[in-house]
Amino acid sequence: MDVLNEAPPGGSRFAPRANARKQRGGTGRRGAGYWFVLPCLAFTVVFFLLPLAMTIGMSFYRWPLMGVPSFAGLRNYLELLHDASFWGALWFTTEYTLLVTPAIFVVAFLLALLVNQASRFAGIFRTAFFLPVVIGMTTASLLWVWLFNDQVGIFSAILMQLGIVTEPVQWLGDTHSALASLIIMVVWKACGFTMVILLVGMQAIPRDLYEAARIDGARWWAQQRYITLPMMRRTFALALIMAVIGSYLAFEQFYVMTRGGPMNSTITVVHWIYRASFTYFKLGYGAAMSVVLLIVLLALSVIQMILLRDDDE
Repeated sequence: MDVLNEAPPGGSRFAPRANARKQRGGTGRRGAGYWFVLPCLAFTVVFFLLPLAMTIGMSFYRWPLMGVPSFAGLRNYLELLHDASFWGALWFTTEYTLLVTPAIFVVAFLLALLVNQASRFAGIFRTAFFLPVVIGMTTASLLWVWLFNDQVGIFSAILMQLGIVTEPVQWLGDTHSALASLIIMVVWKACGFTMVILLVGMQAIPRDLYEAARIDGARWWAQQRYITLPMMRRTFALALIMAVIGSYLAFEQFYVMTRGGPMNSTITVVHWIYRASFTYFKLGYGAAMSVVLLIVLLALSVIQMILLRDDDE
């Protein structure tokens, strides 16, 4: 009996019980973690995976807004290959993305550098620059429709008061100025969000690197070129992917400010999907266009991640 009660060499006879309790505790913590993840998982399944599966399924049907759907196989996709309106809208959306994304990045980066300085007014400037993000896109679009109005808008009035123009400017009624006006509005609306992302990346850079660079005689521009830009590559990748996706999915500002005009020159791909689905009542065809747009966005995201990845990734 004494042998049975004797502690094992190098440990206690209660060690197996303690290990069992630890295992049970670890299992309980993992179970609690699953419960915390469950709401997010349910949200993703209900509001992303399920609608995605339904959209893919609808793309193989002739699905009128009213009536009985009929199986169409790949006809929607074959029709899409010869749809000049869709490819024209996709090309315009790409052009818009190539113009608005660099503009947002340049303005947001300059604002992030400004508010990253140690100043008692930095918090006020951060709040002021971020305020347009809080405004809904539809509300912001309506505001800028008034600002660009040739009769009551302030932009035309200011230019006429300064003597730069002699008559009101048709900002949203001209094919040349409509896209530029939309880009100005989007930069004002979205640069605050990108500024916050870039600001987080800047503040994650160790201050010791800048101190060492100043001691070595590096000027401000050299510090930004050789420290800030290389250290923020992952932050740039995140912000760039989000900006590109947001630009390709642009809809509200074009629908509210120009309605696709003038002369259908500002129809984005999402706007064309909306027209095909809810104006021409071709829901299956609209679903097929949505699937193609999803594939394009996935391809662009993968390309950006490859181009902006670090050497050790």
